[in-house]
Amino acid sequence: MNKTIGYAAQSATTPLESFPFERREPGSSDVEIDIQYCGVCHSDLHTVRNEWMNTVYPVIPGHEIVGRVGRVGNGVTRFTTGDLVGVGCMVDSCGTCPDCLEGLEQYCQRGLTLTYNSPDTHTGTMTYGGYSKRIVVDERFVLRVPGTLSLTGVAPLLCAGITTYSPLRHWGVDSGKKVGIVGLGGLGHMGLKFARAFGAHVVLFTTSPGKTADARRLGADDVVISTNPDEMKRHAGSFNFILDTVAAPHDLDALTALLERDATLCLVGAPAQPHPSPTVFNLIFRRRQIAGSLIGGIRETQEMLDFCGEHGITSDVEVIPMQDIDSAYERMLKSDVKYRFVIDLASLR
Repeated sequence: MNKTIGYAAQSATTPLESFPFERREPGSSDVEIDIQYCGVCHSDLHTVRNEWMNTVYPVIPGHEIVGRVGRVGNGVTRFTTGDLVGVGCMVDSCGTCPDCLEGLEQYCQRGLTLTYNSPDTHTGTMTYGGYSKRIVVDERFVLRVPGTLSLTGVAPLLCAGITTYSPLRHWGVDSGKKVGIVGLGGLGHMGLKFARAFGAHVVLFTTSPGKTADARRLGADDVVISTNPDEMKRHAGSFNFILDTVAAPHDLDALTALLERDATLCLVGAPAQPHPSPTVFNLIFRRRQIAGSLIGGIRETQEMLDFCGEHGITSDVEVIPMQDIDSAYERMLKSDVKYRFVIDLASLR
């Protein structure tokens, strides 16, 4: 085992603090990564504060990881020392179930291993995430990062990026489609960038009139204040697809009424409490559907990173030192960030 250091929560109510711990030595198929930056996801906050009621303490969050390869196992063929790489929300899966064989490891039928707060099949303990100096990951779950992009802006692509890219691709968003993005935060701003890059007519839904100018800068063709019934009614029955990124309970009926026949509202925000139950008639009279989507498989995540490299797409970020993480969480709850915090791990000493 090799010693390293991270930032951990010891309980749901205490601040994160410096935490020495051990990573496994790289096995034959492992890549050891010296972490340079790690994005801050709302899932980190949910987990640290045990809002999903499944946290095992101590917990080291972080699943938007970028850095350079420090060491590789003797069986590694895809990476070498010094390569720019990333790690997202998962670090292992069974590799043999139908979903894994289709490149959809996030839906592994035997249970994927999450990057943090997940039983670790290698050590028998829990996985520790990217709020740390280094991490050891099987090469199958390591991603190659385009060298043309800013590493700080790449980090959130490993969760916020793929979480929005995957459903937009799955539901065929492209030129000529009218697409709604609900919420302008870490996920929503990436949804805008991707939908625009795919050639869609993009409409942002927000409760904050002050976000209109920024939404247009990020790619929105139109902005709708969702608390204004007249603005909502103007778009009734007209959307091919709506991506809902909001991580708080809200009324879904107002959104399903905007869908055309056979169209889909896809939920990717993960609130701590359930949404109010939607009205069935909104769905059955136009054969509409409400769906969900979970990140993306490794193959698709690499496709997303390559697409971002080709089109110059990164996340809008604010870089913070590790020691500011608790205040960053409080600001995140107030939507006081444009649009993703990223931790500079050089600050962790």
